[in-house]
Amino acid sequence: MRGTIGLFCATAVLQFASIAPAQSVYLGFDKNDYPGDATLPALRKSFQYTSYWLNNPPGLDHNPWIGKRSLIKQQGFGFLVLFNGRLHRELQAKDATALGTSDGNAAVDSAIREGFPRDIRIYLDQEEGGRLLSDQADYVFSWIDAVRGRGARAGVYCSAIDVPEGNSRINTAENILQLEAQRSKPETKSQAFSVLKLWIANDQCPPAPGCTSTNLQPSSGAPRLNDHRQIVVWQYAQSPRRAQFSSGCPQNAAPDGKCYAPLLPHSSATFVDLDVATSPDPSEQR
Repeated sequence: MRGTIGLFCATAVLQFASIAPAQSVYLGFDKNDYPGDATLPALRKSFQYTSYWLNNPPGLDHNPWIGKRSLIKQQGFGFLVLFNGRLHRELQAKDATALGTSDGNAAVDSAIREGFPRDIRIYLDQEEGGRLLSDQADYVFSWIDAVRGRGARAGVYCSAIDVPEGNSRINTAENILQLEAQRSKPETKSQAFSVLKLWIANDQCPPAPGCTSTNLQPSSGAPRLNDHRQIVVWQYAQSPRRAQFSSGCPQNAAPDGKCYAPLLPHSSATFVDLDVATSPDPSEQR
């Protein structure tokens, strides 16, 4: 996944600090292209969960993950289930609410076809950062409502980097949580209203530890994910690394700037983005 503005969480959303030794975090990876059946056993030696796209990932004209859930699950992976959302240019002069509803239903339909449980948590890939424009907000929250309406649980992968806004700053994660809080007053909640979860990303060092899968606690600068119950996954490294955000990172990426899975030869199948989560199965585990 690639946000167009960048990904850095403000302290109003999440305090980045060393993980307390007693807090468990789980290492996973996300990747637009499917790494290949033969690569799964080696990846499982390092990672406990993987992303899983329900529609075409960004930059691809097909979805190579379709039909792979059973094989991936047999290898012991948990899942971060993703649906690629629409960019702002795709919403202009269109009914963003209707598109969000249609895409939310499509996400649930795809998840069911792939064999995921009906209460699976699906993360909407919101690629663009900053405050949501009105049509973006209409799209995102109609998507969330459609997913919830079908009995699944909703999440959003979003930019969490502060961007200037007048004399202050804003980030997408903070903005989404504020809007969700306004929508979900106690008198409007029902038993079907599941808590929205966020998958945030931050590849700026610090607080990110750079392209590493070891020594993530207790002193790497990883976030206290449990400081905010709605933030459950942190993407801390991207492939290729983005110099404008990761120039301060330790020089632990490959010469081509990508993060590669440990113990594997470098290839298009083995470069990954890196994540930590509060669960080894962030989409299926309640």
